[in-house]
Amino acid sequence: MCDKRKRQCVCLRQVYKSCLDGLLPSYQAFYRVCSRLTKHQSTLLSGQDKQLLVALAGMDVSVPHVAVVSLAVCCRALKLCKVPAAVLHAFDDIRLQPASQVVLGLPEHILAPHAQPSPNPVQLQMTTPFPVTLPECALPADFNKQHGLLAKPYKHLVHRAVLEQHMGEFKSFSTNPFQLNRKGIAHGSRTWQNSEKQVYLFLGYCHHYQQVSQPTLQLFLSSPLIAQYVSFHIAAGHSQLYIRNFLSCARCVLRWWQSKPGGNHPSFVEGLEWLQTLGLQVADQLPRPSKDPKGLADAGKWMSAPRLVHLIHGAELQSQDQMQQQGVTVETSRDMHDAALAAMTFSHLPPVRLSCIRSLVVPAYTGPCLHPDCKEPSCEGNRLSITSESPLLMHIQLPHHKNARKWGKAVIEFDVPSDLAQLLHTYLGAPRKALLEHHLLIGDTCPYVFMDMHGRGFVAAAVLTLYWQKWLVSRGGVPMNPSMCRQVFVDERQSNSATAGPSNQGVAMVMGHSVKQWDKWYDMQYHPRLAQNAVDGMQSWRAAILQSHPPAAPDLTLSSALHCGHVLVSDSEESRYQSCCSDSDIDIDLD
Repeated sequence: MCDKRKRQCVCLRQVYKSCLDGLLPSYQAFYRVCSRLTKHQSTLLSGQDKQLLVALAGMDVSVPHVAVVSLAVCCRALKLCKVPAAVLHAFDDIRLQPASQVVLGLPEHILAPHAQPSPNPVQLQMTTPFPVTLPECALPADFNKQHGLLAKPYKHLVHRAVLEQHMGEFKSFSTNPFQLNRKGIAHGSRTWQNSEKQVYLFLGYCHHYQQVSQPTLQLFLSSPLIAQYVSFHIAAGHSQLYIRNFLSCARCVLRWWQSKPGGNHPSFVEGLEWLQTLGLQVADQLPRPSKDPKGLADAGKWMSAPRLVHLIHGAELQSQDQMQQQGVTVETSRDMHDAALAAMTFSHLPPVRLSCIRSLVVPAYTGPCLHPDCKEPSCEGNRLSITSESPLLMHIQLPHHKNARKWGKAVIEFDVPSDLAQLLHTYLGAPRKALLEHHLLIGDTCPYVFMDMHGRGFVAAAVLTLYWQKWLVSRGGVPMNPSMCRQVFVDERQSNSATAGPSNQGVAMVMGHSVKQWDKWYDMQYHPRLAQNAVDGMQSWRAAILQSHPPAAPDLTLSSALHCGHVLVSDSEESRYQSCCSDSDIDIDLD
């Protein structure tokens, strides 16, 4: 390769990389400046130049054409676009070299539509025909490798600006309160985080395992890739709920593509129906794994309600005794914090949702509501407040819970039991201040009641889960998820040996749902318990029948031939019976 060709490719790579790194204001502005300077005269790269560009500059091989201008025009356009001086100096160095007639390479399929507004936008469509069955999938050798395309791993991508633009537009489309070309209500912050996670996992799979060099949201238009991704999760043994969440996210992405100019192709309607059919069949063929307390206990993921209550009660007493004997230290303060967190999660209160516990702010907090989706100016958020110091009365209000929208923004609120209030009041004093000072957060700079080992609130649910599991193991328990406390509580309340306690309807309301949901999601012994109770009840029913209804006297007028205990059937009756049976079988087959 001659030096001139090398310099051409170097310039192509530098300009293209600068555009993608955000050094240039936009594709549109730079393209228009170049077009104006060249009086709208441009050429196309030859096939050999394009191959060099792919090899040295890392461009995507799927780019059909590359618009080109001279290096001198490129430098003038860069100055007009007010790029950093370092970029200009780099191009001046290349331009001053002999025979430096080089070109500027920008993807025409990205720039050309923005050069002039077009009344006929590019037609978008999905890959057809749609797969009629899922392909076979063998797990790759590096299956355990994390394949999600998260923030740091995708920084090396050349086209990451396109991906970031797509994600920004998709987020705006999904989360805007009033988006009239979108079906349904806006995504909340938690729903958007789940959708974003699903998108990055799919793009990471395409990048790592399908060798897609530049993943963007346009990959959701490829039905074969989606089918291969579903097969990948089935081969990995992932749950049907996980796969259905991805398919739901894929439908949202398709609806976003539909809202864009040129997104009225019939393949989008067919694609949405195809995804819905795939989701229904995944739910049918991959049922939810049956979980029962015995199986979970054998796997080390279950603790009975009495055992868990005694464990938490012992932690409360021990933390109070250590505080009296050793005084306020970082260790005793952390023990009291953990005991208060465990008592809030189970034992004193019905198992409140973990999102409510994580977002609970201290009584001294006077700032605005910290919930990301809250738009009420007077909202105080999920708050623990002190109603009275003597006698000590504490109150909890939870305006932000999972079913707040379905309940018409009804607030879950209640007074804290006296024992728990005393524990929380003690912790919120000197022990909490000692923890904040230990983590260099002097004062009440952490607004939340509970904090992790770094003095920060449990913003992420996974952090609280790991924290709870480690604490349970340290107390002699098993690494059970804190969300499993809801199943543990419902299992005890619905069992035949349930201890006397609160009404199920009130408990379900504090838990943030209804009693009907217990049978469907939380009561893991619902079907076997009902079946066993029915069988046990049949025995008393049988005994009552035998006792209340004496047997009837035998009819002595029957023929003596029948007293032998056998039923006599003639040959003609037998043949007629068989004929009826055969006719019945034929009718059943025809039906």
